[in-house]
Amino acid sequence: MNIQDLLKIDTHNMHQVLKNFPEQIKEAVEIGKEARIYSKSYKPDSIIILGMGGSAIGGDLLSSFLQSSPETNVLTIKVNRNYNINQIIGDSCLVIASSYSGNTEETISAFELARKQTNNILCITTGGILGSLAEKYALPLIKIPTGYQPRCALAYSFFPLLYVLIRLNLFSINTEKMIEGAIEETIEEMIKLSEIYSLPDENNSAYTTTQKIVNTIPIIYSSTERLDSVNLRWRDQINENSKNLCYGSLLPEMNHNEINSFSHPQDLIQRLSVIYLKDKDDHPRISERFNALNDILEDKVNIQFSFSGKGKNFLTRMFELVYLGDWISYYLAIENKIDPTPIPVINYLKERLSN
Repeated sequence: MNIQDLLKIDTHNMHQVLKNFPEQIKEAVEIGKEARIYSKSYKPDSIIILGMGGSAIGGDLLSSFLQSSPETNVLTIKVNRNYNINQIIGDSCLVIASSYSGNTEETISAFELARKQTNNILCITTGGILGSLAEKYALPLIKIPTGYQPRCALAYSFFPLLYVLIRLNLFSINTEKMIEGAIEETIEEMIKLSEIYSLPDENNSAYTTTQKIVNTIPIIYSSTERLDSVNLRWRDQINENSKNLCYGSLLPEMNHNEINSFSHPQDLIQRLSVIYLKDKDDHPRISERFNALNDILEDKVNIQFSFSGKGKNFLTRMFELVYLGDWISYYLAIENKIDPTPIPVINYLKERLSN
């Protein structure tokens, strides 16, 4: 298979969008550096991110990154995927409304409720209703580029928010330097991987993995404390891009229930593929659980894969796995002979609800 073969199916050229992801990160970093924010004297101790789908996953990844070390774990982040906000918002809480289109109805509803409790709201969007509301209420607004599917604009929903936290002086000088170094390493690694993953050949692990899992239902397993958001990203991308069922669970919890289920229905279990997402800093007991789970499932499922990032920094390792999952979802769409960009069922649902 060559690039022209891909583009016969990928008529919207998501291939190029994925290949350009390193450039998207660079642009997103600059947007974050220049964005209007609250005064540096404002120090939130918690953040609520309002968002859905591709606009919310940046918040999930940001939460995972912040929790990855004591140096960055300076505040709590909650991603609110709902019409409502079922908590009291205090003065020390920053609300971030994230909607790529600016028209996500759940996010707009939650934004209006947040406005009744606080003015500490920052918006990130391409425009739409949310952009207009930010301007109406004179709220800080981060404008990001149009022309992407929300799920393909991940860098724009992650890196500007990370820079907001840096510019609010929430981290020590040494931690800021560490984060800057991690971002540089991430960009360098994404550039290398872009060249590898964009070519559908035997040197491309995203492509070769897809050849093994096509016509299966992937089950994604990872640890709760480090890669839960990456796990979610993999599932969402396979669902949306590949139009393929995909599920996932987290360790150690699944070891106390789901692990007991790989017996029935037997014909379905033969159609599963299991993918383990690991990090070198997973808890030692989680690593042991991965090994045991692999052995237990060896005689039950036909396909098992393990992946981990190689970067020095957790930020890099996290995005290595995200990028691999994005490309696997892309090649799985091609193998399923379906254009990865259109999402007709989601669009139908939105249209039906609007009527």
